[in-house]
Amino acid sequence: MILLDGKKVSNDIKNEIAAEVNKMKERKEKVPHLAAIIVGNDGASLTYVNSKVKSCKRVGFESSLVSLSGTTSEVELLNKIEELNNNDDIDGFIVQLPLPPQIDTQKVLMAVDPDKDVDGFHPTNFGKMSLDMTSFIPATPFGILELLERYNIPTKGKHTVVIGRSHIVGRPMSILMGRSGFPGNSTVTLTHKYTKNITQITSQADIIIIAVGIPHFLKAEMIKDDAVVIDVGITRVPDESTEKGYKIVGDVDFDNVKKKASHITPVPGGVGPMTIAMLLKNTLLARERHRQRENK
Repeated sequence: MILLDGKKVSNDIKNEIAAEVNKMKERKEKVPHLAAIIVGNDGASLTYVNSKVKSCKRVGFESSLVSLSGTTSEVELLNKIEELNNNDDIDGFIVQLPLPPQIDTQKVLMAVDPDKDVDGFHPTNFGKMSLDMTSFIPATPFGILELLERYNIPTKGKHTVVIGRSHIVGRPMSILMGRSGFPGNSTVTLTHKYTKNITQITSQADIIIIAVGIPHFLKAEMIKDDAVVIDVGITRVPDESTEKGYKIVGDVDFDNVKKKASHITPVPGGVGPMTIAMLLKNTLLARERHRQRENK
């Protein structure tokens, strides 16, 4: 069994990006600038955004954090997005989810300029991705592709089963694994909570990508020997034996599944670190595209 070490790979990617930024500085070029908008004080969101800011500093990016109160109106947030859309100094930005209930998330994501949508959530980018056109790929699926590529896991002709159909992970992943190229050229089955006889399907899979948010959903008896298992789930479960009173687990029954899998991602330390690394990579791509337009 080979552990797919997202922590190590994400560090490699950050080092590569930092080297590229140093070259940009030597050429006296503008370095990438990533901004983030956070509404309210959700603990997990604050931790995630702060780690993005720290990662920007590490690779030499400029970063801006726009913190708005939890009572911010939809109109106020849309105005702030419009400001960032029109700010030529900012190459890409994200709106941290979830948003407070008074704000329509879909309307907000639609308001982001597709050329600055480094999260890859705008329908324009999603549509281009579906058509194999140049676009920003959502950071988590992008990270999974990078793991498969760097560990040189064969995908051509393989049966990939995706469990979960969210717009952020499951659905884009099903499209990307079926596209032409590497990683890709898989035969893909997309499953969800209404799928019947799911064990019958997963037990035929060469590659399983799971993102359902149900701790330990995927059991050892649900996979075949030597399957590749990518666990996107991350849930806090009570554990009084730990100092914090909880532990982080994934959607996979890791201790048992790892005995049958050929490759598997741990939680934490698997897909999670890759998400931030690929957000940085998307921002670097955004800066390059903006530079090309400026030089025309």
